[in-house]
Amino acid sequence: MMTISLPYGKEKISLNLDEAVINGILVSQIEDYDPEKTPSELVQEAMENPTASPSLRELAVGKKKVVIIASDHTRPVPSKVIMPLMLSEIRKGNPDSEITILIATGFHRPTTKEELINKFGEVIVANEKIVVHDSGDEDSLVKIGTLPSGGDLIINRLAAEAELLVSEGFIEPHFFAGFSGGRKSVLPGIASRVSVLANHCGEFIAHPKARTGCIDGNPLHIDMLYAARAAKLAFVVNVIINSEKDVIHAVAGDCDGAHTKGRQFLESLCKVKAIPSDIVITSNGGYPLDQNIYQAVKGMTAAEAAVKPGGVIIMLAKSNDGHGGEAFFNTFKDEKNLRRMLDGFVNTPRNETIPDQWEAQILARILLKAKVIYISVAPEEMIREFQMTPAKNLEEALILAREYLKNDKATITVIPDGVSVIVE
Repeated sequence: MMTISLPYGKEKISLNLDEAVINGILVSQIEDYDPEKTPSELVQEAMENPTASPSLRELAVGKKKVVIIASDHTRPVPSKVIMPLMLSEIRKGNPDSEITILIATGFHRPTTKEELINKFGEVIVANEKIVVHDSGDEDSLVKIGTLPSGGDLIINRLAAEAELLVSEGFIEPHFFAGFSGGRKSVLPGIASRVSVLANHCGEFIAHPKARTGCIDGNPLHIDMLYAARAAKLAFVVNVIINSEKDVIHAVAGDCDGAHTKGRQFLESLCKVKAIPSDIVITSNGGYPLDQNIYQAVKGMTAAEAAVKPGGVIIMLAKSNDGHGGEAFFNTFKDEKNLRRMLDGFVNTPRNETIPDQWEAQILARILLKAKVIYISVAPEEMIREFQMTPAKNLEEALILAREYLKNDKATITVIPDGVSVIVE
């Protein structure tokens, strides 16, 4: 027997499996990488050796209005490490800088004060100016151009009016933007919902290049990089983390140049070959990425790449926040024909995209390939509305999968953390 362990919320769930049915376990080599430096040392070193950019300290000279874009509560960015170092560098360049930390919520709900404290620590929350971006608050937004996709580029006014705009974040595989981090701080991070909807259109989500680990020719990435340049995002500090959410690598500098270096490092560790199986068991990496069903679609795409057509995906995502998107939920509640749903999304004009349609589009695509059994604390009826089968634990999920396949010897591939790998 072999024991497998997968993250679930802030815990881990284990299951004993017969080795004879396990085809493979797909994991990133990130866990074996030893940076031989502390997280703070890695970040500081990156800032002192920026890619294609002056240092943050130099950029801050003479700049009064400074905005730092920071990720929100749904991202495990180690801001307690990064933010103090960025603040220090800016103030070394200009002690009189008026700094605003702008929380890049994108299309997510607002970040609470408790979540801000958990993210930055009490000292920063008490002493720094923090503004939570609202993509629907027209008074706080301003148009700065037109995206390559044709949509209006509208961003947070604070960022548009900043004398120096910088960001912090992390780089991980992303299920339609290729990778997170870098340019994504602006779009969707601090963009208007109008701009996000134009960028996340059905046509682009269906594009063969809009996949995990793919940048070249990815239409969403093209829009995002354009937005970052138009917003004059001058400097980024991006990190790569392991499953314990510890920094193992850092890059800094130009939003594209530094990001390119970071994703090249990440690719060298997290690309894995698909091992097709009847059943694929995966997770969304635990807290904070598995707080809702909406976010869990990301981890499912890794399983989608490995499961055989007509097979079963067993997904672990605590989902204590429920579905994570009202429009996302209502799409599945109101339309039970997945093929019709998918065709409708693809044929929706770019500027008529509905909120959260991209997440529904990808989940529908997955469900047309495989049955999904979903382990969470979300209401079972909610799970069923998404045309998934609820399960209380891995043991029950495996019984249901074997019953569905009518095969007690169904082969299994395990992907312990579905958001940490690029499955090819």
